[in-house]
Amino acid sequence: MELFDLPLIWAFIIGFGIIMYVLMDGFDLGVGILFPFAPNEEARDTMMNSVAPVWDGNETWLVLGGAGLLAAFPMVYSIFLPALYIGVFLLLAGLIFRGVAFEFRFKARTSRYLWNWAFAGGSTVASFAQGAVVGAYIQGFETANGVYVGGALDWLTPFTVLTGLGMLAGYALLGSTWLIMKTEGYLQQWAYKITLPLLLAVLVVFGIIGVWTPFVDEMVRERWFSNLSIIWVLPVLTLLCAIQIYRAVRDRKDGMPFVATMGLFITTYLGLVVSRWPYVVPPDYTLWEAASAYESQLFLLLGLLFVIPIVLVYTAWTYWVFRGKVRAGEGYH
Repeated sequence: MELFDLPLIWAFIIGFGIIMYVLMDGFDLGVGILFPFAPNEEARDTMMNSVAPVWDGNETWLVLGGAGLLAAFPMVYSIFLPALYIGVFLLLAGLIFRGVAFEFRFKARTSRYLWNWAFAGGSTVASFAQGAVVGAYIQGFETANGVYVGGALDWLTPFTVLTGLGMLAGYALLGSTWLIMKTEGYLQQWAYKITLPLLLAVLVVFGIIGVWTPFVDEMVRERWFSNLSIIWVLPVLTLLCAIQIYRAVRDRKDGMPFVATMGLFITTYLGLVVSRWPYVVPPDYTLWEAASAYESQLFLLLGLLFVIPIVLVYTAWTYWVFRGKVRAGEGYH
């Protein structure tokens, strides 16, 4: 007897893991995107040191979300991977290059510039690939009898390129507001200087995506225009977050720009969820149709009930220990 709606519970857990990853790994990807434009090499050292204690722990959420998705919704893997092989490969390759550069750059002397480019390039490729994959999800997948029947490059369209660029701009904004919060002096002033242009870029790209999305799929268009009385709240909240970022930067506040940018991402993420709910493989399969056996979901859920609190406590403790400003010459390597 099924006492709980486990697919719904798993959808919440996986969705929580995804947004935690986007928020917590997004700012250190953003730092990598901004790396080539930093004022000097000392600034790059400080930028990297600001995320060094937390970046690898942030990626725990990617593993958690990916493992949960495989366990709870195996159909998603069987369709997504053939459809997104190249995009997922670029994402993982970017993360690998970035991770290796993180460790090697501090040891290198004559080859440091190569690791700078590896760190920046890996962060940029991984961020763009994430955005393009999200765009492909919004577009939907061509399936037949539970099997992907589209082409290997169907995920790469003008719309997904735009969502990839939007993710780049969004992560760069997260990175700049993180630097405002964690640094001081000329590096913080540089971060203040670039934040408002990045905010404008994000609003422009997100605005184009918002207008374009209802025309990508008929179901999305119907969902938005038939529920305007409720869904309009999300664009308004997004705009309020943008206004708060502007005011916080104008008033030279330290923490508020980063918090408001996280709010910007959360409202945008909720808009994506509303657009496609309850389809996990749009436009054909709902989360209940794509779910694994009830017993399998229950067994794995019991394990996650122990893992998630530990990850949350560890994450909170790490950020608490390494709170405060990072100054030039200080670091954890």
